[in-house]
Amino acid sequence: MKDFLLGILISIISFSSGQAATLDDIKKRGYIKVGISLGGMPMGGRDRRNEPLGYDYEVAKLLAKKMGVEMRITDIYGDARVSLLVSGQIDLVIGNMTITEKRAEVIDFTDPYFKTGLRVIYQKDQNINSLADLNGKKVVAGRGTSGATFIAKNVPDAELVYTENFAPNGVLLLKQRRVDAGIEDSSMADYVANQMNSLNIMPGVFEAGEVAMAIRKGQPEYKFYLNEFIADYIASGEYAKNIKMWWGKDKKIPELRR
Repeated sequence: MKDFLLGILISIISFSSGQAATLDDIKKRGYIKVGISLGGMPMGGRDRRNEPLGYDYEVAKLLAKKMGVEMRITDIYGDARVSLLVSGQIDLVIGNMTITEKRAEVIDFTDPYFKTGLRVIYQKDQNINSLADLNGKKVVAGRGTSGATFIAKNVPDAELVYTENFAPNGVLLLKQRRVDAGIEDSSMADYVANQMNSLNIMPGVFEAGEVAMAIRKGQPEYKFYLNEFIADYIASGEYAKNIKMWWGKDKKIPELRR
């Protein structure tokens, strides 16, 4: 389904009614429209006052500060990350989005600013020790995510249960024991498993990948600017600081491709 939807976007992208803002446009108007996934800590979420927080939010704040503009956030997830971007409704995605060849046909990615992978969490009373054990089980995954695609490809007899947001929707299904397992980015899966005593986490990380910002195609100046920001973000120590803020001071800092 995800590839089908992306195929539609590829065919209509040149006819999109939205107009993507250039770097100069963003600076002149004084704000940047950023798509952030606020449905899964520690990458993105909300505090008790409903204010955004998380790793991606901190990155977006630093970028807006560097640009000298305000930030306007749209909460996005799954397929909406691409559709809102190509339609020009947002200027940028900083939303836990892994680089894939299929997505790169529709949008442009920056250099990576985070490294992740897929992990499986499951009910402790289930006899699940490997991917093969997920066959015949109900597995929750975010619609339009890498995790959903991975399960469909590698565990064909699993029953995929799609949600618009893994957290809170997918997490709620796990809490209510309406599904046997779930698959999500390692950053969120580790966090959820640590919060719920009823869950185990399958050893190993599947399909390790790189997380990057995403912009509409045909904006080389904008992309160059963002890559320069990411390079400074890493070299200045802000990258390591942000990692330790959300994963703890003992967290090993992943080395990123430059």
